[in-house]
Amino acid sequence: MTSDTAHRIEISDQQQRPLESEDCVKVAQMILDDFGFDQSEISIAFVDDPTIRDLNKQYLNHDYETDVISFVLEQSETALTGQLLVSTDTAVTKGQEIDVPMQDEVLLYVIHGMLHLVGFDDTDPESAEKMRAAEADYLQRFGIKHHWENSP
Repeated sequence: MTSDTAHRIEISDQQQRPLESEDCVKVAQMILDDFGFDQSEISIAFVDDPTIRDLNKQYLNHDYETDVISFVLEQSETALTGQLLVSTDTAVTKGQEIDVPMQDEVLLYVIHGMLHLVGFDDTDPESAEKMRAAEADYLQRFGIKHHWENSP
């Protein structure tokens, strides 16, 4: 699946679960537009836990599964080329823990990864709070409540 000419969003579904990717493409486009990118090429690969673990170890030297990995390949003020790797297995596991559908959790992972691509960080409490607020805003646009809002 690809999107409009300004933002080329390519989906690679390498996992075995049923998945609708239209909202993932839409939210990627929204984020790129909102942060002033005119020309972008983004690849989003949906993978299983063994695959994301291997890639996490290979590229980031982390020997564990994770929800999403993002790579900025090229960036200028108005153009961005990047890649997201999203684990649907992790989305299912986490979604069951917090009673959230896999599809909603996958959308959160795409939002989180896209926010990393456009410059957000979550390495300290202040930046993590800003990222969560942005995640909640984008999820709300799709009628989804951010799962941190469900926490006590």
